[in-house]
Amino acid sequence: MAAAARLLTEDQLLCSVCLDVFTDPVSTPCGHNFCKACMCKYADPDVPFQCPVCMKMFYPKPELQVNTLISEMVNAFRRSEQQPGEKLVKMEAEIQQTIEEIRLKIEELKRSVELGKEEADREMADGVQVFAALKEYVAKLTEAIREKQRQTELQAEGFIRKMEQDIRELKKRKTEVELLSVLQLEEPLSEEMKEKLPKMLARFELRRVQSYAVDVTFDPDTANPCLVLSDDGKQVHDSDVRQKLPDNPERFSYCINVLGEQSFSSGRFYFEVQVKGKTEWTLGVATESTNRKAQITLSPRDGFWTVRLRDGYEYKAKADPDVALSLRSGPERVGVFVDYDEGRVSFYDVSAAALIYSFTGCSFTQKLRPFFSPGLNDDGRNSAPLIITPID
Repeated sequence: MAAAARLLTEDQLLCSVCLDVFTDPVSTPCGHNFCKACMCKYADPDVPFQCPVCMKMFYPKPELQVNTLISEMVNAFRRSEQQPGEKLVKMEAEIQQTIEEIRLKIEELKRSVELGKEEADREMADGVQVFAALKEYVAKLTEAIREKQRQTELQAEGFIRKMEQDIRELKKRKTEVELLSVLQLEEPLSEEMKEKLPKMLARFELRRVQSYAVDVTFDPDTANPCLVLSDDGKQVHDSDVRQKLPDNPERFSYCINVLGEQSFSSGRFYFEVQVKGKTEWTLGVATESTNRKAQITLSPRDGFWTVRLRDGYEYKAKADPDVALSLRSGPERVGVFVDYDEGRVSFYDVSAAALIYSFTGCSFTQKLRPFFSPGLNDDGRNSAPLIITPID
């Protein structure tokens, strides 16, 4: 019966009156089928019955009985129609269950990934800590090595300074011995010897300070752009032409000056400069923090201890105030001696072995550097260079 019902279509099981699937189907003598409820309007037995399909008249009205075969076929059809719906519901339930299982798997995977990330973060943090500790250890080790190297260098410098001091003292003693031997040979002193003695003492003093000679060169980074320096850093003159040079903080931008490359913060040092043929120059020492970018005043108060020449004959010590110097003849070579600890800066006419001027009672608190100004070119009249010379 179920197979037969599946062969019928829904249209074949429709009532011709209500156009719906049969409910309690009944059959007429003419063979047509209708819902029992649709035949209720024909219930009056005194009214002739007419078939709604073929229009055949029946009188009296026939008794309409339920067609059990069609009724079973309708029930079988309805059951077959309900089964796909139940299957769909079941399939939907299974799909929903599968979706839930997949969602749970996804959540599980996400949690696993999150735990893995947390573990990776912990391992990375541990690695960073280990690296930081290693870096700190290497930094401390490097600093310890550098400190040890600094101490070694300081110790070596101390030994070198001590040996240089010993050499200077030996030279000084040798000169004293030479002077005493002459004086002993000439006792009692002759008039000629009495005249020579001051010069001998002056020469002795010059030789003593010369024993503190150091190698000095010009620092090109401090030179005014109008100055021209030799390749060996020993000569300088004004060119009257401003060169295109970097305006670094160390450079004298306004004044025609240049510093020595070397600096000193203790002890004694001496250097000599040839000034032959010049009508203008300034020599001495200056503090490390001197003004390099504006007009400056050459005085100890501003960190300068210098002697200068102007107009070919006017010599002055740039003290506070200036001190005019009376020199018998213009020096061709000037020696500059500094005793940092004693607070003294002295200038010598090397050829005459004569003291030109001394700044005394100075209180140095900064590094000192040799200071030079060759003066303006003056249309060639002052073109001769300043030359740092070796000590005879």
